Amino acid sequence: VQLQASGGGSVQAGGSLLLSCVASGDTINNYVMGWIRQAPGKGREYVAAVDRSGDRKDYADVVKGRFSISRDNAKNTVYLQMDSLKPEDSADYYCAADNDYQAVLVTKILMYDYWGQGTEVTVSS
Repeated sequence: VQLQASGGGSVQAGGSLLLSCVASGDTINNYVMGWIRQAPGKGREYVAAVDRSGDRKDYADVVKGRFSISRDNAKNTVYLQMDSLKPEDSADYYCAADNDYQAVLVTKILMYDYWGQGTEVTVSS
């Protein structure tokens, strides 16, 4: 599966952005999906994950209550709605997919098998 993320940009603190990740080459019904971010000079950080049906979701504590992950399997797309953005949310955001049939939610970055290119988010104070 190939993943294409988009929707990044520059916003002021308190603003919102909607990231999208469109998959091709396979249906995302087969995958647990997640978002991971990496700020300049820092390591990758788990952000959120959603199970295959979209019913179960998980969030990193630092984004809980502000970010919302969702998926539209009919459109082969995963979303990350980001509200109340803070300067510390600035990073490249990556969508990722895990095709382990036993996995329900994947919160460990190393478990993801497929990665899209990043989309840059910059939040100014």
